[in-house]
Amino acid sequence: MTQQAVIYCRVSSVGQVVKGDGLNSQETRCQEYAKHKGYEVIEIFKDDVSGGLINRPGMQSMLKFLKKHKQDQLVVIIDDISRLARGLEAHIQLRTAIGDAGGKLESPSVEFGEDSDSQLVENLLASVSQHQRQKNAEQVANRMRSRMLNGYWVFQFAIGYRYERVAGHGKMLVKDEPVASIIKEALEGYACGKFETQTEVQRFLETQAAFPKDRLGRVHCSKVQNMLTRVIYAGYLTHEEWNIINHPGKHEPIISFETWKQIQDKLKTQAKVSARKDIECDFPLRGFILCDHCKSPMTSGWSHGRNAKYGYYYCFAKGCPDYKKSIRKEQLEQQFENILIEMQPAENLIGLGKLVLSKAWENKVSHTEKDKMLLREEIRQIEKKVDLYLNRIIEADSPSVIKSYENQVKKLEEEKIIIAEKVSKCGTVITDFNETFRTAFDFLGNPHKLWTSEQIEIKRTVLKFVFAEKLQYRRNEGFRTAAYSLPFLFLEDLKQGGSKVVEGEGFEPSNSCEGRFTVCCH
Repeated sequence: MTQQAVIYCRVSSVGQVVKGDGLNSQETRCQEYAKHKGYEVIEIFKDDVSGGLINRPGMQSMLKFLKKHKQDQLVVIIDDISRLARGLEAHIQLRTAIGDAGGKLESPSVEFGEDSDSQLVENLLASVSQHQRQKNAEQVANRMRSRMLNGYWVFQFAIGYRYERVAGHGKMLVKDEPVASIIKEALEGYACGKFETQTEVQRFLETQAAFPKDRLGRVHCSKVQNMLTRVIYAGYLTHEEWNIINHPGKHEPIISFETWKQIQDKLKTQAKVSARKDIECDFPLRGFILCDHCKSPMTSGWSHGRNAKYGYYYCFAKGCPDYKKSIRKEQLEQQFENILIEMQPAENLIGLGKLVLSKAWENKVSHTEKDKMLLREEIRQIEKKVDLYLNRIIEADSPSVIKSYENQVKKLEEEKIIIAEKVSKCGTVITDFNETFRTAFDFLGNPHKLWTSEQIEIKRTVLKFVFAEKLQYRRNEGFRTAAYSLPFLFLEDLKQGGSKVVEGEGFEPSNSCEGRFTVCCH
């Protein structure tokens, strides 16, 4: 009877199947060998995965087939010893599994035998194949590391970027709009407090139609965590296994390194305001209002009546005199809105504030060279400290001491990057004064108008920028004196006459020295 045989072919990835012809080439060579030997090929098995040994789908199917026809003693034809495995241990394991299943291994490239000389040659060839695989892996890793040191990312691109061939650079990361702009708003919003928690960032991303989501329209929390921690968005590359930490990249950053550092510092602290999706938007002051008795953040909730539901704020700290004593939502929030309405300054004070800031703006622009010199001196001082710590690392023997010095060096290097960013931006005026501060002065002139927005993120922004501290509230009495942020303190000071605001002939400066316009803030 004609000897029956099966063919096993393998490539390392699906990409090699699509772009190359490795499987078909192996099959053709094995078919020629079978024809030459007079074998009848009854089945062909293929794999397009690397590693996995026996767990490869094609290998599993072939072993089951061999066991089913074990009495026939089928021949298993492979193109080359490396197609079975590229490691001595894996080769022996697979060869044993094929033999136990009733197969006999053959190849047009090598003769398999059971005598000692044949097994020696077979093991040597498997070792050579393993060496080639390891050498190839080392060469690929070395090339990838070298390209990273040249400033190019070499792994899967981060969301918000895509790979594109650029003249003089090869394939490099470029911004993928509009996703990059969405990520910029999300990261900067988290850094400045517009989004208090990671959950708020997640919800913001889910509301953006252009941002990629899963089939249920959700953005997984792990994706948000990954975005917040990746320094690649700040224009730097990190791969700790290759000892590459915060290396400058050639791609355009989405955020500044300073913003990224603010995010990392914020991630190390616990969120101060709990984020509950069911009632967060209904109670915008939840977590920001403190009980005046125990100074604990007030919580909130709905109470369902016979025909309607009623909202309440209340203290939930046990032992507090106001424990679980409710305050009507409408009452508390109206009192809060009254505070915002009373904060609206007169038009002349806003005009004066613009004049003061414009003078400071012009003064700052005129001293850019001096600022650069001071920043560069800071960089030199940091470099001296780094050299000092490196010398101490060389002299130190204790692993804990060395680790401590290394952490100090890392912090100093991050400070150096932030200052270097400031040097590069020093003297660069992106927009004029009016365009830069138009929105800010609109907000200062009427913070209550922004509070009426239905977006919880905007309401959080109002709380963040208007008040320096959380507000304290006493049941049946109302809010205690609020601690305003610096801009509103300045306007309040002007309103109360605490500053000498106008000399001479009003807001227009006169030509004489005696009646010159001055602003003196105490």
